[in-house]
Amino acid sequence: MKIPPNVIRFFVVLVGALSYLEACASRTTSLLRADEPYFASELIFPLNPEHNHAPGIAELRDSSLLASWYRGSGERKADDVRVLGARRRPGEPTWSEPFLMVDTPGFPDGNTCLHTDPQGRLMLFWPLVLANTWESCITQQLVSESPEGTGCPAWTRHDSLWLKPDDFSPKAMSMLDELIEKSPIPIPDKLRQEIDQVRERLSDKLYQRLGWQPRCKPTMLNSGRLLLPLYSDTYSISIMAISDDGGITWRASQPLIGFGNIQPSVLERKDGSLVAYMRENGFTERIRICESHDAGETWGEVESSSLPNPGSGLDAVRLREGPWVLIYNNTIQGRNRLAVSISHDEGSTWNATRYLEDQASGSYHYPAIIQSSDGRLHAVYSYFVDGGKSMKHAEFDPDWIHSK
Repeated sequence: MKIPPNVIRFFVVLVGALSYLEACASRTTSLLRADEPYFASELIFPLNPEHNHAPGIAELRDSSLLASWYRGSGERKADDVRVLGARRRPGEPTWSEPFLMVDTPGFPDGNTCLHTDPQGRLMLFWPLVLANTWESCITQQLVSESPEGTGCPAWTRHDSLWLKPDDFSPKAMSMLDELIEKSPIPIPDKLRQEIDQVRERLSDKLYQRLGWQPRCKPTMLNSGRLLLPLYSDTYSISIMAISDDGGITWRASQPLIGFGNIQPSVLERKDGSLVAYMRENGFTERIRICESHDAGETWGEVESSSLPNPGSGLDAVRLREGPWVLIYNNTIQGRNRLAVSISHDEGSTWNATRYLEDQASGSYHYPAIIQSSDGRLHAVYSYFVDGGKSMKHAEFDPDWIHSK
């Protein structure tokens, strides 16, 4: 018997509502455990049948939270993909109804990330996808001088980040040849075809300047310099957009070339050097890392860490007290486990790990994490289960990572 579409929609909404209420109950229960390190989590909105993905999060001047993500039919096949947002007031257990933040007419809008600067201005970054391909992305920036209030912030500036990297094709070509030569296994025909395509595009100025898109939030260095991590699926490498005037103008760093290192998150050491943690987009099954010793202008060799990664996004934050926190899928296959690890020696070792999600099924991925003014950590991530998709928010003390 064919089930009518309206009945299917009813059950999707019902499942989403029940999951949403369960998440709110989880938060209420955690609030009663005053003798334990704080932890609470909830869905930002009920499970939704559309594709909801790639969130960002920021704390505003009034201590409220703003989350962003994109929603639609799929940015590589449809043009209805837009950026939504939701707010949570201080002390409130639930989020506002989602509201529209960006919808470029006729084009899909992609990955979101947010940044609040020291003056309280809010920046939203996302890629505008020109031709339903990652190679055609142009990163966009919106700025709000007064983002507090309700609904969508009032945007006061909209810019495109036009990057013009120095020609990196000679270095990249040499590194690609070396990588192929050292391959421990024969290269399959399909992969060889992809490599040949990368070779053709490496020296093409158009591909060098298009296709850079954001995923993780910007990092403000102690000097005041702003680094916006970007990546290219054209080449499977990363780059930094650098601003020394508070995000008004941007220029390109030298790229981070590892052919399989994308979506970086950047942390600054006490000595001023930088570490980029990156999603594995190749075959090492490990988080990629790279260092800079000149404030992000140039980057060293891309290496593999000891931390597992299944080809999934991650994020990191340096706490005001000094420790580093990394959020990532702690597995080499699937995205059904989402971990947070803490380091007290700037990433040399990871002292403790807790799981935000450790399920038999589902995908819990593309996290973003910040520390709010009260010292707590706030993580948001894409939450995919059989009943639909949502964004999930988790709030916890740093001590919770150490507790069992």
